[in-house]
Amino acid sequence: MSSNVAPKRSKLTTFSWALWDWAEQPYPTLMQTFIFPVYLTSAVASGIKNADQQLGWATAIAGVLLALIAPVLGRRSDETGRRKFWLLINTGILIAITAASFFVEPKPEYFLFGLVLYGLGSVIQESAFINYYAMLKGVTTEKNIGRVSGYAWGLGYVGGIILLLICLVGFYLPEDHHFWFGLSKEGSMNIRTIFLFAAGWMLIFTIPLLIWVPEIAKKSGAKKESIIASYAGLWDQLKTLRQQAPETFKFLISSAVYRDGLAGVFTFGAVLGTLAFKFEPTQIIIYGIAANVVAAIGAAIGGRLDDIFGSRAVILGSLIGLISSAVALFLLRDMGQADYWIFGLLLTLFVGPAQASSRTFVARFTPHGREGEVFGLYQTTGRAISFLSGSMWALSIGIANAISGGTNNTIYGIWGIVLILIVGAFLLSRVHPRPAVLEN
Repeated sequence: MSSNVAPKRSKLTTFSWALWDWAEQPYPTLMQTFIFPVYLTSAVASGIKNADQQLGWATAIAGVLLALIAPVLGRRSDETGRRKFWLLINTGILIAITAASFFVEPKPEYFLFGLVLYGLGSVIQESAFINYYAMLKGVTTEKNIGRVSGYAWGLGYVGGIILLLICLVGFYLPEDHHFWFGLSKEGSMNIRTIFLFAAGWMLIFTIPLLIWVPEIAKKSGAKKESIIASYAGLWDQLKTLRQQAPETFKFLISSAVYRDGLAGVFTFGAVLGTLAFKFEPTQIIIYGIAANVVAAIGAAIGGRLDDIFGSRAVILGSLIGLISSAVALFLLRDMGQADYWIFGLLLTLFVGPAQASSRTFVARFTPHGREGEVFGLYQTTGRAISFLSGSMWALSIGIANAISGGTNNTIYGIWGIVLILIVGAFLLSRVHPRPAVLEN
């Protein structure tokens, strides 16, 4: 009878881990892409020039902060056996930041406060990912790791669809402003309450991971390490990883570049639709629902293809699709909103597979027992240059403004993202698709 119990528990553990993608989905969907940054750069920043550029610089600063702390977080969780503990701590902080966004009123004097919350939330979310990704190998097998990673990402997108539908029906569309809970548009209460709802969602759906995903064991003989010592050990980490898993090391470098381009697609996508293609807030929500449907399909298909063709093939194919779609989006901009509907949705189709297969590649080809450490490096290398997407976005717009003498050239920010994706794809093509890994 005991032989029948273990598999059930294993499936429950895997599902509970995957459900965290659903649990944290309010942050990337509502807080990073479709609602909070749009609210911040329009209602809050009313009368403030170049709000889109300032959002880019806030993103760049957040990336620098994460690059400074990520190597310590991953290394220490491996040694002390506290991956789940730190994931839950970061989730709690992210919930608090999301709830605090309620207090960003639609007044210019709250714009800086909003930018700080936006940047800080990005740092905390990416910190949480270090330990979440490091758990992937422990809740899957070699045969299903790609599928589980892709389905978990797809599950997150499904959560995003439901979230956006709730926002649309309850807080945007009701006639005569009869919003849920008797809310009104005064002080943007209908929008700000969404942030409280998002925090509640994250809290409730994190509970299964808390209960059913086990903590890893503490390494035998592990010594307590100071923060300074953790930083000092970073160079040794990189040297030993290069010896044990040289292709994984090369992948960390290449993925650092293209993942920053992927982050740029998410960060500036809704702002692009609002400022460049003149979408109304309600249109952006409807677009977001469609985008999440397409992205969920892409992530699920990509997960299946990953187990068949390998992670690198899926990522390269996705990057080519992203570059082509972004270039078409710019060149066919005279089509107006139809252009954004067609090629913007194509962008979302390829983003999910690229992200899911990236974490799968690292989990597959990381020496056993170094998952947290390597995923810490994964986040570090990614965020060490994460100023690129924000900076290139802002610089591309700034150059266009300088040349044209205008101030509404948001569409030119696309070229900064495209350049990053091209460089990342080239570097990834130099990585072996199925590298050998030496165990400790």
